Amino acid sequence: MTDRTSHDPDDANLTADRRSLVPSFEMSRRQAVLTTLATGFALATQPVSAETTITTDTSGLVAGEVQIPASDREIPAYRAMPATGGPFPVVLVVQEIFGVHEHIKDICRRLAKEGYFALAPEMFVRQSDVSQLKTIDEIRPIVAKVPDAQVMSDLDAAVTFAAASGKANADKLAITGFCWGGRITWLYAAHNPKLKAGIAWYGRLAGEPSQTTPKHPVDVAADLKAPVLGLYGGADQGIPLDTVEAMRAACAKAGKTCEIVVFEGAPHAFHADYRPSYRAEPAKQGWARLLAWLKQHGVS
Repeated sequence: MTDRTSHDPDDANLTADRRSLVPSFEMSRRQAVLTTLATGFALATQPVSAETTITTDTSGLVAGEVQIPASDREIPAYRAMPATGGPFPVVLVVQEIFGVHEHIKDICRRLAKEGYFALAPEMFVRQSDVSQLKTIDEIRPIVAKVPDAQVMSDLDAAVTFAAASGKANADKLAITGFCWGGRITWLYAAHNPKLKAGIAWYGRLAGEPSQTTPKHPVDVAADLKAPVLGLYGGADQGIPLDTVEAMRAACAKAGKTCEIVVFEGAPHAFHADYRPSYRAEPAKQGWARLLAWLKQHGVS
């Protein structure tokens, strides 16, 4: 298997049967040429805090960009796994609103150091390269155009890619996501019956439905197919604590295995070590809980 391949969306190898199983998504000509991941950190996250940023090396790993065949195109993704052994349990890593930039890549390497096949597909590739936008206000309207159905389909394609690699054990499948990706983690746990565990970091739990986001985590609690650990900040200005309590109640009512931990005084994005929001102790505790959750639910 090569890391980079050329792939024509109309290639005859992509059969009509396969096309019928997944949704199709229209792209402009400009969108179609976005085929690689960002380098470094997203512009909207500058300046990066050099004092707290964690950098995980690639020693003992195979790490780098790969291309995932999806329903209509290839999706760039970052993959990291141990250099020897396998097959390894799989953890999908879902990006923040800033795309798959250096921080998300580092998360993949951290997981690989723990023995996982970590894979972070770029979820906004059809809409825009958000890493090059300078403010979050420029990014939000782009992300608002990303359909949940598209994201679920692309994550399914990532699982298929991992399973076909010969280095991943897709029967041991988990997902973790941050901020925007935290919400997606809950939704994917309601989507994929093969998922074993999810860890959602400060993902939005409730909101108004829209054409692209018809349901939110609190709406799909009864449909959860895997245990989910939620990691939230008590001082998060964007995620009201009453929605956290509503999610707890919905999971309990549905009899689902969910644990939601609220770190008192922690703001939104407390795990983002490259940003001023970083809080070392909640981040450390959250990461330890993530690893324990994976092992507890058979993803190790």
